[in-house]
Amino acid sequence: MTRTRIGNWYFGWNIVAVAATLTMLTVGLRMGIGPFFLPITEDLGFSRSMLAGIVAIGMLFYGLAMPVAGHLVAVRGTRFVLLLGVALVLGAAAWAVRATGPISFLLSFGILLSIGLGFVSPVTLTPVLSRWFTRQRGMALFFLSTGSMAGIAILTPVLSLMIDALHWRTTLLGFACFLTIVTVPLTFLVIRDDAPAQTDLLPDQPSKSSARPARTLPPTEAYAKLKVHDAVRSAPFWKVAFGLFTCGYSMNLLGAHGVPMLVDHGFDHMTGAFGIGLIGFSAIFSTLVLGRLSDIIPRKNILATIYLIRGLGFFALVMVGTQWELYLAATVGGIVWAGSVALSSAILADIYGVRLVGILYGWTYLGHQIGGTISSWLGGWGYETFGTHWVSFGSAGVLLLIASAVSVKLPLQGFTLATPAAAGGR
Repeated sequence: MTRTRIGNWYFGWNIVAVAATLTMLTVGLRMGIGPFFLPITEDLGFSRSMLAGIVAIGMLFYGLAMPVAGHLVAVRGTRFVLLLGVALVLGAAAWAVRATGPISFLLSFGILLSIGLGFVSPVTLTPVLSRWFTRQRGMALFFLSTGSMAGIAILTPVLSLMIDALHWRTTLLGFACFLTIVTVPLTFLVIRDDAPAQTDLLPDQPSKSSARPARTLPPTEAYAKLKVHDAVRSAPFWKVAFGLFTCGYSMNLLGAHGVPMLVDHGFDHMTGAFGIGLIGFSAIFSTLVLGRLSDIIPRKNILATIYLIRGLGFFALVMVGTQWELYLAATVGGIVWAGSVALSSAILADIYGVRLVGILYGWTYLGHQIGGTISSWLGGWGYETFGTHWVSFGSAGVLLLIASAVSVKLPLQGFTLATPAAAGGR
């Protein structure tokens, strides 16, 4: 039996550390396709549109893997899904480095690798963190975003250096081996689905209710009666889903085409990689503040602010012309780059309960990857067709501004779940 506390240390924070580490590696690779993009096109003779299409299909399968991962977590547990995911990643990488044609590269790098990364993703890890945390759920889930941002900050320049020094094939296979070596022991030693009944509540908080006195969660009976189809028919679900669609549209666009866009605008490859990495680096520290704020003030207000400033940042990135402008835009944008995924999952848990959060988060995250699929393709096609990145990056900025307005309309945590109609009307 796992000891949940050693002195004042709560075992749930060990799970948070492992979850953030795995997220750093998998999201860092999935969002760090940029350094691979040009080397792969040159090595395999693919056009930008062809590789962008392969990446786009990969983003779609990454999203399709999310509901499957959420369902498997509920049925087989977190460990099973994580181990299955790393096995798929290792097999996909071994296949991809031997691929020479577009079909085999699509099946390996585009589809199988994406499914494996989808199984070792925040969707798999969110349910276990939601079970282990009540009082500090926002902070715990924000550390997943910290891992994601650390992945962008660290892996983008590291992968660029490795590709320049070695080769994209060696880099990809080496990453898969490293991920396996890290994931397998940590999964067996730390990951536990059986959270204690009192989670992280303080001794004077005898029941699983929010530590925020100004907010009242729906009764447990309402959570127990709620079905997935009831949640899917409610307006808040689709508002969260639209926000994640926009999040995926913008983040995957930046991950796949941010470095090529900056190279096209006159920056050298390493400067572009460092600029994109700086966004993630800035976000690492901001998540600590945003995570604390998310347990104090309405989460929807923070989410709306993130989308608003991120939208303006996309316009700025296309317009920068000097290194200091790039680094300034990346630093400011990075402050609000993280948190949208963590806040969305926390809001889903607050509204619909932790019992359904894995499945609902998986379905809303599918929207995240549909957005990524569209933008990954549009980034390549738009530039080749119109000779400008404004088509893709400009549309991302507009969608983010709309998502900000939609997020303001999300319900507060006093939301009533008695009927689907009530869910949509509050």
